[in-house]
Amino acid sequence: MLLIFDLDGTLTDPKEGITGSVQYALRSFGIDEELDQLTPFIGPPLIDSFRNFYGFDEEKARQAVNKYRERFSKIGMYENKVYPKIFEMLKILKEKGLRLAVGSSKPEIYVKQILRYFDLEKYFDVIVGSCLDGSRVDKYEIIQEVWKRLGKDKNTIMIGDRIFDRDGARKAKVSFIGVKYGYAQKGELDDVKYLADDVEELTEILLKKVENENKK
Repeated sequence: MLLIFDLDGTLTDPKEGITGSVQYALRSFGIDEELDQLTPFIGPPLIDSFRNFYGFDEEKARQAVNKYRERFSKIGMYENKVYPKIFEMLKILKEKGLRLAVGSSKPEIYVKQILRYFDLEKYFDVIVGSCLDGSRVDKYEIIQEVWKRLGKDKNTIMIGDRIFDRDGARKAKVSFIGVKYGYAQKGELDDVKYLADDVEELTEILLKKVENENKK
């Protein structure tokens, strides 16, 4: 069994770092927003958010992403915290012999730095993120890249907090478990069969799936 975890809103709470870096980028265009107004930026590809939420064209959106990275790469990525019970969950899953991966739309270079900083890197067999040129941001592409590096596993489960994680899992024809403690908008995951209120419940759901798989 292969478990692919989203990063933002699933393993760690990145609100302070992401919203602060978005605010920094927007101010360079004369736009001043309160941090709480910027939480929808957590989850989807960054360039899409600047286009969708502020009507930026392609060039302006790329400039905004570059400004965002100015702050995020130095400060924002460390304005982050690991959700309670994540370490305990990952330790249990590794002891069960499961293969674990991270699949994030965030640039891979940042994902690895964040996981290393919080001492999470050691739990994962592979860490996949997007490319700095803006490619490989779709969760379906991320799942495909995980398989490319680890080998395809028909018993793959994607775990995440946003519709983008769900849609990627569906396109890849793999199971999906949603988490409610992240940054999904109201009603966003209403059609998801497995939803965890917190990390403890997520652990229970995953262990139940492992148990059922072992009975086959």
